[in-house]
Amino acid sequence: MSEGREILDFLRANFARVNERLDRVDLRLDELTTRISTLERDVASLSLRIAELKVDFAGMQNRLDSMDRRIERIERRLELAEASTPS
Repeated sequence: MSEGREILDFLRANFARVNERLDRVDLRLDELTTRISTLERDVASLSLRIAELKVDFAGMQNRLDSMDRRIERIERRLELAEASTPS
């Protein structure tokens, strides 16, 4: 009967160690889940910021195109004015 008791004590001790280890794994998994959630939020925020930058870039490109057209118009006028001026 002593041998059966020793086996039970051995099993209890091992199960206690396994349970402690599982508790640590669960705790670490909770920490990782929290960190991943934070990362997902940060990535979504970065995606939004990139989209805002793309909108800003498109607006700047539009302004540059407009300025380019205006400069071309001014250059054409200056060439006409120079051509019509008496020498």
